[in-house]
Amino acid sequence: MSEAGRAPSRAASPAVAAAASEEKKSKEPEREKLPPIATANAGAAAGLDRGAKGHISTFSSIVTTVNQKKEAAENRSSPTHLVFPNIKNVRDLPPICLDVRQKQRLSIDALSSEIKAPVLPEPVLPTQPKTMKDFQEHVEKVKSSGDWKAVHDFYLTTFDSFPELNAAFKKDATASFNTIEDSGINAKFVNAVYDALLNTPQDIQKTVLKGIINSLLREWKGPRTKDDLRAYFILLQNPQFNNTSTYVIYAHLLRQITTLVEADHHFLIHWFKKLSQKRFKQLVERLLQFISLRLFPAKPEEFPPITKCSWWIPSASKVLALLNTANNLVHPPLIPYTDFYNSTLDHIDLMEEYHTWQSFGNSHSRFSFCQYPFVISITAKKIIIQRDSEQQMISIARQSLVDKVSRRQRPDMNMLFLNMKVRRTHLVSDSLDELTRKTADLKKKLKVTFVGEAGLDMGGLTKEWFLLLIRQIFHPDYGMFTYHKDSHCHWFSSFKCDNYSEFRLVGILMGLAVYNSITLDIRFPPCCYKKLLSPPIVPSDQNTPVGICSVTTDDLCQIMPELAHGLSELLSYEGNVEEDFYSTFQVFQEEFGIIKSYNLKPGGDKIPVTNQNRKEYVQLYVDFLLNKSIYKQFAAFYYGFHSVCASNALMLLRPEEVEILVCGSPELDMHALQRSTQYDGYAKTDLTIRYFWDVVLGFPLDLQKKLLHFTTGSDRVPVGGMADLNFKISKNETSTNWLPVAHTCFNQLCLPPYKSKKDLKQKLIIGISNSEGFGLE
Repeated sequence: MSEAGRAPSRAASPAVAAAASEEKKSKEPEREKLPPIATANAGAAAGLDRGAKGHISTFSSIVTTVNQKKEAAENRSSPTHLVFPNIKNVRDLPPICLDVRQKQRLSIDALSSEIKAPVLPEPVLPTQPKTMKDFQEHVEKVKSSGDWKAVHDFYLTTFDSFPELNAAFKKDATASFNTIEDSGINAKFVNAVYDALLNTPQDIQKTVLKGIINSLLREWKGPRTKDDLRAYFILLQNPQFNNTSTYVIYAHLLRQITTLVEADHHFLIHWFKKLSQKRFKQLVERLLQFISLRLFPAKPEEFPPITKCSWWIPSASKVLALLNTANNLVHPPLIPYTDFYNSTLDHIDLMEEYHTWQSFGNSHSRFSFCQYPFVISITAKKIIIQRDSEQQMISIARQSLVDKVSRRQRPDMNMLFLNMKVRRTHLVSDSLDELTRKTADLKKKLKVTFVGEAGLDMGGLTKEWFLLLIRQIFHPDYGMFTYHKDSHCHWFSSFKCDNYSEFRLVGILMGLAVYNSITLDIRFPPCCYKKLLSPPIVPSDQNTPVGICSVTTDDLCQIMPELAHGLSELLSYEGNVEEDFYSTFQVFQEEFGIIKSYNLKPGGDKIPVTNQNRKEYVQLYVDFLLNKSIYKQFAAFYYGFHSVCASNALMLLRPEEVEILVCGSPELDMHALQRSTQYDGYAKTDLTIRYFWDVVLGFPLDLQKKLLHFTTGSDRVPVGGMADLNFKISKNETSTNWLPVAHTCFNQLCLPPYKSKKDLKQKLIIGISNSEGFGLE
């Protein structure tokens, strides 16, 4: 499934287009019609009920509340319990065309009276307070008078229709505000109204919901206006939708939003990014909770059967995609990308989701969460990648076995593994030769043997091989990578050479580490992982450039902060750039003591840098440093990595997630490490162990990282957390004058039985601060 021709496209587009399937126009009279509540798509429904027809459930039983007891609006002073009709027995509307622009129209007269939405007169402009100050004064008066009439009237009129919502919350009711940068909504007023809503009597809250139902059921003639988009934008922020009893209404709101045309989604995306961090996060959390409770309802009877509302989750996922796109447009993002993770998905059949996505891609015929990878946690993605790699390993090993048997040769269990036999004295060359000869075996389970040394590889030798090889390859004297002290990271050397096979070896090592769940102590900048996913699947055309991505001064700052700062100063310089800097479109680099020049564009040595073209100069300079000058080195590295990780599962990953899979997470939780630690020769209640944890938990972060580096070879944590380290403390029956010893291959710390906390702390700090991270024996 790794061929480019079969690979699914990346994530689903955030601007969710309507499905394209025309239906015949209704023969009913073109009078008063139901709104075009289009399905997210019938195929999306099939993705959840696995083949069930895409029925469309309605909220007709809730609609009937619009006509019930209009006099209830007078009972405003006494809060009542918010009760909704039993939504298990909702009826189904006739199927509506999937195309948002050409929908089947139905006459409202053709339906039963229960389903009909009341025919409302032309909206009358509200007479209640129209400013936030007036509204807040009325809310304050309630505290002393207990009379909710003015507040009730405000909510009753404001949420009665989309025009009323705009009349209340637009900054200027006469202005169009048809720009993506300004929604024209008074956000503070919206927030004040919603913050107050949850503290009002239940009849007021029911009034708001009835108004929303009316709005969603109202007929639409022609495309949506910007006022309609503003109304959707306002309603989506309603905190009432945190309550499961409102989920039927919420689901229909989400579905109408997802069926908007792409241009309308574009507006919503840019309006979303203008929200405050708090409000934006609330929207995301509300949608994630909606998905989780639909998947695993605490009270299943609260919802319609899954076959009747299987479009709920696809609709919510598409709206989340809009929010995710908005979040990615802001620098820095409004919320971390990890806040979009839905941990509930860790407990579903992830491989079924993955195989569905593999088979159908991002087509609308079947829904899969893999179409929206931003909601899948890194833990879940690791499971998908590991199981996918295991299946590939098993498949290749099985084929090797079959080939042996077919040739009537005796099967050898070693054929099921990638067996590496290397000499310590020739570690890099032997490893390169072995991996070159055994390219077909790269996806088998790795086993390492050091020539001349007895011992079975139970995981320790494999980890030692990785540690020693990485330390040697990244040594400055080796010349493959340059270490930048300012950024504490390595970058590819731009020196030209005849053979780039060792860069391919590093790529293979990273791929093997991912496949064999080994955390590597590598410090590449985030830009490296962005290039590694450019593209995420190796192109079938060998002439297609790889490892080339769009780069900016922000990317350069992660590697060479001083140079990036200098280029930023050039861009903001207010003087005459040409006369003061006297630069051309040419750069100089030192290679083995020789200064070489490179033109950034044809004839660049004769083109001066001016105030007018300095942006082009900076962009070409950054592109030269991060892409062009190291193209051959990085291309070899890219092909090495993808020769092992040739999996469509990589398309689910962000660059930051690839880094975490390779190098682990920088977030340390020493309390979690304490809970999962195993002991050999000690009990967790022994005095030495209690001293140890008192000292370690009191360490500053840098010493905690040094301890982790000393005992495991890396100061980062595997994707599965501290528990995946299998950290062990063993009793070292030696003199207490000795320092602690670490076996990094097994994440084991050998600790002498120190008699005092002071002595243990002193010896531990000396040991972890003077070891370069390795205590190999």
